[in-house]
Amino acid sequence: MIRTGFQVAARLGHRRALPGGPRVLPGLSPTSAFGSSVDSLVSIFCPKKTDLKDYALPNPSWCPDMLSLYQEFLEKTKTNGWVKIPSFKSNKDHLQGFKLPSTLAVTSDKDDSRLFTRCIQVEGQGYEYVIFFQPSQKKSVCLFQPGPYLEGIPGFAHGGSLIALVDEAFAKTAYLAGEGLITISLSIRFQNSIPLGSLAVMNIDVEKIEDQKIYMSCIIQSRDQQTVYAKSSGVFFRLPLEEGSSH
Repeated sequence: MIRTGFQVAARLGHRRALPGGPRVLPGLSPTSAFGSSVDSLVSIFCPKKTDLKDYALPNPSWCPDMLSLYQEFLEKTKTNGWVKIPSFKSNKDHLQGFKLPSTLAVTSDKDDSRLFTRCIQVEGQGYEYVIFFQPSQKKSVCLFQPGPYLEGIPGFAHGGSLIALVDEAFAKTAYLAGEGLITISLSIRFQNSIPLGSLAVMNIDVEKIEDQKIYMSCIIQSRDQQTVYAKSSGVFFRLPLEEGSSH
């Protein structure tokens, strides 16, 4: 999640990053350096019981490719350790039970906020997507079907709409992999445009977790992997959240 809070990240980094401080290598649990294991983050972020609407469930607008690949990954959640990430209206719902640092405290008491990639409420018109996360390998796959309200050049998704979803998918993956919360940098190189209403598959990998930063990469391509739409990389700042109650 890109924020104007980059300066906040810099201040927190200066406060926390001490010489000889903790250094978490790839594949190792971040528990010792921060406060939560991957399993505990997943259990809080992905509640098994909730009254909140999950926008990452199939609806009549999903194309056949989107539905069939969704079912394939849903089967992997039963046998291969993958986890389907629910998508609620606001990140406040996902972070429920945690207290954010005061520098990121919510200043508005309005309850009408909505996650940017869920701001178009009509099914099939905007962002249709679902993210599956693999905790043991710290990677995720995002299935994305852009609707007509995301048009750039006629018939194809706007590049900015893809950047927004890449940032969102990176943020969710970074958080679950090690409490990554703030986007420090994000780069993308476009290669082909995504046809509206078609399926794009985003394969996201955590390259390394080092000090207070999570380095990630992503390739966005067609289901048959014959067309690469874009490649992206990003760095996220880790913010250990204060312990709170679970859902």
